[in-house]
Amino acid sequence: MKGIKGQLGRQVADEVWQAGKRQASKAFNLYANIDILRPYFDVEPVQVRSRLIESMIPVRMINFPQKIAGELYGPLMLVFTLVAILLHGMKTSDTVIREGTLMGTAIGTCFGYWLGVSSFIYFLAYLVNAQITMLQTLSLLGYGLSTLRMVTALLSRTVGQTPRLLLCGTLSVLHMMFLLYLHFNYHKIIEGLLESLEGPPMVPMQRVARDVPELTLNASLLMTH
Repeated sequence: MKGIKGQLGRQVADEVWQAGKRQASKAFNLYANIDILRPYFDVEPVQVRSRLIESMIPVRMINFPQKIAGELYGPLMLVFTLVAILLHGMKTSDTVIREGTLMGTAIGTCFGYWLGVSSFIYFLAYLVNAQITMLQTLSLLGYGLSTLRMVTALLSRTVGQTPRLLLCGTLSVLHMMFLLYLHFNYHKIIEGLLESLEGPPMVPMQRVARDVPELTLNASLLMTH
C-alpha cells in the first residue's frame, strides 16, 4: 500500500510539473510573439500627429518612391476611432441590426474595410510589381484620410501607365465607395444636430378677438370725455 501511494504521489507531482511547464511555455511564446510585434508599435505621439497631418496633404513628386511609414500604432488608433464614430452614428440614427450587435457591426465594417482593402491592394500591387510591402499598405490605408495622398504614393511606387491606372483607380473607387457609405449613414445625425441647434419651433402669436372691442370701447370713452 505504501508503494502504491508513493507511486501515485509521484505521478500526480509529475502531472502538476508538466502542466506548469506547458503553461510557462505558452506564456513565453506569447511574450515572444508580442516582442516581434513591438517594433511596429514603437512610435512617438508626435510622429503620429505629423503623419496624420501629412496624410491630408497630397505630394506632387511621383518620380521617386515616396516614403511610407511602416508602423501600425497610428492606423490602429484611427480605425478604433472610426469604430467609435460609426457606433455612435448607429445609435443616434436608430439603426436596427437583425443579426449581431451594433458593436460587432461597427468593428466588422471598419476592420473589414481596412484589412480587406489593404490585402486586395497589396495583391494588385504584387501583380503589377509595385514597390510596396503589406505593412506599408496597411499603414497607407490606415492613415488614408485623403484619396489623393494615397494615389500619389502608389503612383510614385508603380512603373507603367496601365499598372498605375489599374492600381490607383481601384483604390480610389473602393475608398470613395466607403466614404459614401459613411456619409449616407450619418445624414440622420447631421439632421439631428441641425434641429438641436435651431431649437424648438416658435409658436406664432395669435390675436384674441375680444381685444378689438375693448380697444374700440376705450377709444369711444376717451372721445366722450
